[in-house]
Amino acid sequence: MIAIIDYGVGNLFSLVSSFAYIGKDAKLTADPEEIKSSDRIILPGVGAFADAAQKLRDSGLWDVVCEEVKSGKPLLGICLGMQMLFERSYEYGEHEGLGLISGSVRPMNEVVPSEFKIPQIGWNSLKFHGEKSKLFKYINEGDFVYFVHSYHGCDCDDALIASTEYGAQITAAVASGNVYGTQFHPEKSGEVGLAILRAFCEI
Repeated sequence: MIAIIDYGVGNLFSLVSSFAYIGKDAKLTADPEEIKSSDRIILPGVGAFADAAQKLRDSGLWDVVCEEVKSGKPLLGICLGMQMLFERSYEYGEHEGLGLISGSVRPMNEVVPSEFKIPQIGWNSLKFHGEKSKLFKYINEGDFVYFVHSYHGCDCDDALIASTEYGAQITAAVASGNVYGTQFHPEKSGEVGLAILRAFCEI
């Protein structure tokens, strides 16, 4: 079973539906025991970093996530969930992240030319970095996925597995050991996104 962590940060129906579509058992849960008994974990997230991080702590699931990752269980962070994997975020101040990926999260307007709209909303192509990740087993470089974000992962070259061009090279996906993250939304990225979720289920 895939545990989709429910800590009060948005409508997760499309994510649950995506796993159902590819025939995988996924459950939205805030129960530590269900998360511990799962085969894989999804950390979703939308909204502000500080608020989401506090909600994860208040739910008691912050430590559960870290413990399960330490045990070797695969984890996929999506959008804000990916950003929370980093050591810290500079979204309206400085905030501590889970520290599962080395690096930080910073405003895109620091690197993106002024003529580019922020937030970045829409479809953009992937450029792979390093050896092709297991997460991309069923897709090709240049495939398009769906983004909605104003902040991006930085100083994470060792974990970078894909970027996207948006006036600058923007982190699209990261991986370190059994920890994976996508800045884009696989559940909103059509067949390409479904193929990524399918690959995660095989990791």
